[in-house]
Amino acid sequence: MELILKYFPDLTEEQERQFAALYDLYSDWNSKINVISRKDIGNLYEHHVLHSLGIAKVVNFRPGTKIMDLGTGGGFPGIPLAILFPEVRFHLMDSIGKKIRVATEIADSIGLKNVTFRHARAEEEKQTFDFVVSRAVMPLADLLKIIRKNISSKQQNALPNGLICLKGGELEHEAMPFKNKTIMWDLKDFFEEEFFQTKKVVYVAN
Repeated sequence: MELILKYFPDLTEEQERQFAALYDLYSDWNSKINVISRKDIGNLYEHHVLHSLGIAKVVNFRPGTKIMDLGTGGGFPGIPLAILFPEVRFHLMDSIGKKIRVATEIADSIGLKNVTFRHARAEEEKQTFDFVVSRAVMPLADLLKIIRKNISSKQQNALPNGLICLKGGELEHEAMPFKNKTIMWDLKDFFEEEFFQTKKVVYVAN
């Protein structure tokens, strides 16, 4: 939790309470339904919560923004972002029902009011959003093909509507077909922990 306050010192008491509650909740649920590697639960705040919040270092979503978290798993990056942006609406989707159950239960436990959940494949979702966010669920080209229909044409943020991904490794080749629409940020420029040395935020405009 200290790690979150280190980089996001202006949290409200309610946000601090919600972030602090995540460790026990994920530890408990993870013992029943494996949504995070069992070896990795001790790194929850660094590898999952702070990693998710890397998106907030490149865009400050305006109130009323609608965001779909595709392939959310146990709720990343959607739940940490929903805590940080209480006036932004998040729709968390995953094709695996038990993972959506965990994310739903955790959001309910901490009192998140700005999230909805759906157990479905991305192809089935017809709603439109300002942004789709995701943590490395598939190659960029495949992801863009699926979510183009879900990006709204109405703009309300400083960053034009599009896809925002958290990915690792060398991504230049993967992003090459969209290079004129793509911006990448190295998370090591925002977070000093070793884990972030190879992690990036990748944005592709619609």
